[in-house]
Amino acid sequence: MRIHPRLFPGLLALALLGAGGSAWAHGPQPHHSAAPLKKEQQVFGIAGDAPKVSRTVTITMGDDMRFKPDHIQVREGETLRLRIRNHGKLMHELVIGTPEELDAHAKLMEKFPDMEHEEAHMAHVPPGGSGDIIWRFNRAGQFDFACLIAGHFQAGMRGRITVTPRSSKP
Repeated sequence: MRIHPRLFPGLLALALLGAGGSAWAHGPQPHHSAAPLKKEQQVFGIAGDAPKVSRTVTITMGDDMRFKPDHIQVREGETLRLRIRNHGKLMHELVIGTPEELDAHAKLMEKFPDMEHEEAHMAHVPPGGSGDIIWRFNRAGQFDFACLIAGHFQAGMRGRITVTPRSSKP
């Protein structure tokens, strides 16, 4: 097939856009971008700074579609390192959010199972691997975490984070 020289720049741009989309697929490939993750305030907190971590909480997950522990208590203002370990043979992830956000995102993942997402409040963990989320819980409330890979959320792969107000006792 012969391509007219004036069409080549447009076709090249389309090809590059299409190639960029390949990084959005769930699968065994690493899910790390070279760009630093944005620190955007969420209703459940904001990305934290490693030097300000007050404690590390290890969360394991596996092919039984469960997190252990599945409930974490945090004091408002506390910065945690969530160390996520995948003991299964499948790819899993941990995404922090509100129940409504996670439910909507899980439904979207069912429709588009190859969609990938990368934000500071999520970690994609390959089989036998581990990942970290450093998060500052600067808002009190009840929040959730879940694996949003198609079918995992629906199988019950969820947990809860309780952030107590600074003025309350733990």
